[in-house]
Amino acid sequence: MQPDDFGFGTQIRKSPYFNATVRWGAKDFSVYNHMYIPRDFGDPEQNFWNLVNDAILCDVAVERQVEITGPDAARFMQMLTARDLSNMSVGQCKYIIMTNADGGILNDPVLLRLAENRFWISLADSDILLWAQGVAVHSGLDVTIQEPDVSPLQLQGPRSGDIMQALFGDGITDLRYYWLRELELDGIPLVVSRTGWSSELGYELYLQDGSRGDDLWEKIMAAGKPFGLKPGHTSSIRRIEGGMLSYHADADIHTNPYELGLDRLINPDMEADFVGKKALRQIRDQGVRRKQVGIVIETDPLKGPNTTFWPLSKNGQPVGKVTSAVYSPRLKKNIALAMVAIESSALGTAFDVSLSAGNCAAHVVECPFYDPKKQITTS
Repeated sequence: MQPDDFGFGTQIRKSPYFNATVRWGAKDFSVYNHMYIPRDFGDPEQNFWNLVNDAILCDVAVERQVEITGPDAARFMQMLTARDLSNMSVGQCKYIIMTNADGGILNDPVLLRLAENRFWISLADSDILLWAQGVAVHSGLDVTIQEPDVSPLQLQGPRSGDIMQALFGDGITDLRYYWLRELELDGIPLVVSRTGWSSELGYELYLQDGSRGDDLWEKIMAAGKPFGLKPGHTSSIRRIEGGMLSYHADADIHTNPYELGLDRLINPDMEADFVGKKALRQIRDQGVRRKQVGIVIETDPLKGPNTTFWPLSKNGQPVGKVTSAVYSPRLKKNIALAMVAIESSALGTAFDVSLSAGNCAAHVVECPFYDPKKQITTS
């Protein structure tokens, strides 16, 4: 299949890796941050096994960057997140939560600090560039906010470290989890971080010159061939096993961090001001009425992830919804994330799930479902 065979229009952007992914077998795409993202390289179960046994390379250029620079960049960046950034070092990354004035989640990106007054917000799927520019208008702070020419790839899986050594030499092995480094690969300018959306050991390579996308993809695939590297897509199976959130599914503007158990990532008592501070204090003090939990759905193996929110009921009364569900071939269970009423969130609580094929049983279990202490990613 050729790139033009997909018949895409010009109003939605293609990544610098688009042609390469088609050459390497991408069969289907969806839209994320107004860009096309590969979602199908064949069997999703095989993609999962490629990830957890060897390594996969994923085009995640849709993780657009919002760059914040200027004399007041650090102060302004703190205004955008409920996470305390006072101890964030240059070269460090942090998973952050961004909320609106009501405490609703707008995005859950990774923040990269490249210099004292230079930050990248590596986005989930929402228009934070426009939000940040809007907040800046009346902030009185001296900042510049733009989208740079930056397009990340994810290299994920247990052999990703070997592949990175083949590309960059032994010096890459001391790059710590959630830290970054500016590097070049045969003249291709990159920022490399020990991060990723897979719950596996992995790296993200942020290309800083879109014209070199094809070169970068091919160089990584060539270096990875001896280590079993395959082209792939972000794995719903593995991310749900790891309890990782997908924005618009497991969280949205009507969800607050306390409902997701993300208390550790926010500090409404810090001295610095940020958008949503007052609301988050109130939510914390009053307590939440619902909570995200992990559940096991007791039915035949699901055929792919859910595409709608499945209602949950208990004793005939609605108590919540399934937000993300999939069959795990490793655990041999249907696993899911669900948002439920707080009184129905205890371990062992039983529900009825309404699927298109009829009702079935489910119950609350520990989450994450696999490697709950994140030893794989931090090793």
